[in-house]
Amino acid sequence: MTENLRIGIPSKGRLAELSTQLLKDAGLRFRRQDRSLFARVRDMPIDITFLRTDDIPILCAEGAIDLGITGEDLVAESGEKLAARLNLGVGNCRLAVCVPDDGEVKTPKDLDGKRIATSFPRVTQEYLAGHGATAHTVKLTGSVEVMIALGVADAIVDLVETGSTLAANRLRILDEIGSYETVLVQNPNTTHTALADRIVRRLEGVVIARAYSLLEYNVPTEKLAEAEKFTPGFNSPTVNRLEDPAWSSVRAMVKRGEVIEIMEKLEALGATAILETAIANCRL
Repeated sequence: MTENLRIGIPSKGRLAELSTQLLKDAGLRFRRQDRSLFARVRDMPIDITFLRTDDIPILCAEGAIDLGITGEDLVAESGEKLAARLNLGVGNCRLAVCVPDDGEVKTPKDLDGKRIATSFPRVTQEYLAGHGATAHTVKLTGSVEVMIALGVADAIVDLVETGSTLAANRLRILDEIGSYETVLVQNPNTTHTALADRIVRRLEGVVIARAYSLLEYNVPTEKLAEAEKFTPGFNSPTVNRLEDPAWSSVRAMVKRGEVIEIMEKLEALGATAILETAIANCRL
């Protein structure tokens, strides 16, 4: 067994790509050789382990890895007691109870005695118990949308995004069990707490940076106070006087999803030379 800190990430799929890039953006340099299950991080006592996404919560709880990147939904389904260290801002999804458009089920209580196909039997049973219902769960690992049409189930519990797949199978959402995203979890008994904290801090800097942009602009000094309402910055904006005292230069972090709207407001206020710059990393 290695004495290095071990980080478990998905071995394939979109989440594997996102996890790998996130770690590299945080300064963890490694290369996976072919289909190897391990990779050593250069210049740091860390090993990267490539695993099935749904195995990561269990292996983290068992101490095979110290940190793991996986979905909140899989952590909930595992029932394991893990420390959630950081939400990573990707992989957002909703877990919902879905029934036929023209079915008789109108409330969660109506699911009592029904058959429910799902990849999340534990979460489903906990949800049903909270609504005073008991159902037979059919555990499946693949697509469950067609199970009602096949006569396997009366309802399904599945992850939904746009809802287009549900519409294609003539299903509707009865209720949402919860919203989930990709998270970094930690074995609460790890002996590498200091190094784990260091990695969490690095990843946090990348995650925050991805959510913000740096906005720079020139604005008439007399309009500065009003402009600062649109760009208050993290603590406060950086303001410099230009050679022309009638103008000021402003730099501030703004949420990336609000950049376009803020630029329009600043332009209407009289601001010029409005520039957006991506932030690769930060410490706040």
